[in-house]
Amino acid sequence: MKCEMKPKKRHVLLLWMLVCSGMTEAIEPISTSIAVGMAAALTGFLASYQNILYYFHECCRPEWISFNRTGLQADLERKLFGQHIASRIILKAVSGFMSNDNPKKPLVLSLHGWTGTGKNFVSNLIAENIYKEGMDSSFVHVFTAELHFPHVGQLDTYKSQLQQWIKGNVTNCERSMFIFDEMDKMHPGLIDSIKPYLDYYEKLDGVSYRKSIFIFLSNAGGENIVQTALDFWKAGQIREEIELKDLETVLSVSVFNSKNSGLRHASLIDKNLVDFFVPFLPLEYRHVVQCALAEMKARGLRPNQEVADLVARDLVYFPKSERVFSVKGCKTIQSKLDYYT
Repeated sequence: MKCEMKPKKRHVLLLWMLVCSGMTEAIEPISTSIAVGMAAALTGFLASYQNILYYFHECCRPEWISFNRTGLQADLERKLFGQHIASRIILKAVSGFMSNDNPKKPLVLSLHGWTGTGKNFVSNLIAENIYKEGMDSSFVHVFTAELHFPHVGQLDTYKSQLQQWIKGNVTNCERSMFIFDEMDKMHPGLIDSIKPYLDYYEKLDGVSYRKSIFIFLSNAGGENIVQTALDFWKAGQIREEIELKDLETVLSVSVFNSKNSGLRHASLIDKNLVDFFVPFLPLEYRHVVQCALAEMKARGLRPNQEVADLVARDLVYFPKSERVFSVKGCKTIQSKLDYYT
């Protein structure tokens, strides 16, 4: 909601209030003066009311949408574990985009990795540091394949609905965020239907999409990321030595060719409209412990190292003999913690 009362609506409201008070029937000069005075007073009241409204009802204004770079950096450093590449890319990409008053295109991020590595969590952190209402903001929109696009036979309908939904919401607020979860379960070609909105157009049918953010979440490419992490580990190199250049090319190619990817053969990749392919590395035992301690703190509990170790040891790791990487990352930490506390 833009929370703006148009001049015509203000005039209509003033006239209605005057009619209800009987002022329009008065013909004496003094009554006319009173009516004019009341109208002026009402105009001032409505202006004040509108300003008050900005603070009590979410609007597409700076009071409700304001990027907190320091907050995002702190959240990534303290709450996201084992993702040095993703943290660096996310902070730079979002900060650069939000500080640009005239971006040439929307920000498009494609987050990839196995389940439980932090993709959804990072999306939440971004929203919480842009929108006052965080993920509850009416300007943050989440789509999941199985919920919103379940039937293959209705692909054309989904394309039309998705286009209308995005256009309508960006028309309402240019600083909108769209999150597409389960991209690996999404029908190939569906995302290409919104390609024009992600391109370098100033406006489409009078609407500018340049200040919006699109985030794709997918397990596609996860095997390549895991293999790279394993190769570094087998070579005796620490994971922090893995760089984006070690993964970016193989990741984009893998996503483009994967049968389990909503971006399979997508023109978004061909046209280089995805700004960053962000890899999420498999988590190690120490990262799972950190997740457990952080969850305790979030629940208002005193972090307990012994309990955190019990939770971490209860998970499945691979390779089986060495137990290096958690199969499900930190996905089941909450339920495990319920058991041990």
